[in-house]
Amino acid sequence: MASPPDASKGMNTTAEPAPVNISSAAEQSGVSAKMIRYYESLGMLGKVRRTDSGYRQYSQAEVHVLRFIKRSRDLGFSMAEIAELVSLWNNRRRTSASVKRIAQKHADELAQRVAALQEMQRTLSHLINGCHGDNRPDCPILDELAGS
Repeated sequence: MASPPDASKGMNTTAEPAPVNISSAAEQSGVSAKMIRYYESLGMLGKVRRTDSGYRQYSQAEVHVLRFIKRSRDLGFSMAEIAELVSLWNNRRRTSASVKRIAQKHADELAQRVAALQEMQRTLSHLINGCHGDNRPDCPILDELAGS
């Protein structure tokens, strides 16, 4: 019986890992295959390599971009903002002021949404406190919703 070949001989240890298929890219990035195809259709991944039979092959750099997109989505950035952030991320001549402007605008919009939600919660609490919650048909919550 011949001994197995020495795996360390002739191997380039600095080479990038082999590209992965869409299901592996989805697993590694936490982004569904459907969303990966969508991001690709928006041009956020550039030209994805394909096998001779047409299957997508994602490099580790592309998986990294997918993680970046997922984290951006988790923070509530819009697709337009994410596209701009990905573009800036890939641009070594970018200014951090450009990135900060996008993040600050988004944070300001989130603060406005939080304030609006807090106002809704206060209004609902007031209406709930005014409702007896008993067997009578009178209900100030319905009256308020009806504009009475």
